Amino acid sequence: MKRFPVSKTISRFRVAIPARYASTRLPGKPLRQIAGRPLIEHVYRRALASGALEVVIATDDLRIQDVAKRFGATVCMTSPNHHSGTDRLAEAAAQLGWPDEAIIVNVQGDEPQIPPALIRQVAAGLEEHPDAGIATVCARIDDPKELFDPNVVKVVRDLQDYALYFSRAPIPWHREGFKTGREQSSRLPEGSDWFRHIGLYAYRVAVLARYPRLTPAMIEQAESLEQLRALWHGIRIHVAEAAEVPPPGVDTETDLARVAVQLASSDQ
Repeated sequence: MKRFPVSKTISRFRVAIPARYASTRLPGKPLRQIAGRPLIEHVYRRALASGALEVVIATDDLRIQDVAKRFGATVCMTSPNHHSGTDRLAEAAAQLGWPDEAIIVNVQGDEPQIPPALIRQVAAGLEEHPDAGIATVCARIDDPKELFDPNVVKVVRDLQDYALYFSRAPIPWHREGFKTGREQSSRLPEGSDWFRHIGLYAYRVAVLARYPRLTPAMIEQAESLEQLRALWHGIRIHVAEAAEVPPPGVDTETDLARVAVQLASSDQ
């Protein structure tokens, strides 16, 4: 796999892990056991391994708080009324008094195999681009089925790797190459690159504080993609190609079983 340089001069950053107990497909997901530990502990340990100055679990559930404190985590209790993980992070940053210039990486609570190097990379991406308010990562798409899958979010970037748009649609649309239903082909047209978005974000605290007050955008609601609100309101998003692509997260019982086998056979 191609490797990309990750800054070695990244200053200290923080990680926040939003965690909710409710889950339609997998109730109590953060506390489900994988290889002898609750899922949220695996995520927490990965975040610690990134070298973050602080790692905080942001939750609205006392059960998660109790378990997290037992394995030594710092927990920030937040409102149960947040509509998104970003809103929850904004409250946590305010409660903890993190300074406006601080960099916060939002690590999803259902990613027990998130590579620590990727957490560092997204933090470095924001630090190295002071005109960006958010940084994230992407990976190349080589499979037409993935490109045409609306569950796979695509991103188009400019020359400096800033996001132009995120979409569930296959963008950019190759006018000539897709005339004959390219999604049924085994190969994508030559001469173009496609990227899928990986949902790992770094924010400046000042942006997090502003975010809940931003008016939801029509494009955000149409695509059901929260990051489009930032673009709509002029917040620049830097998107680097991921140095290491993370395995899928945990959403179902099948995912739990898969990750359990993988972690049991590793050093985790």
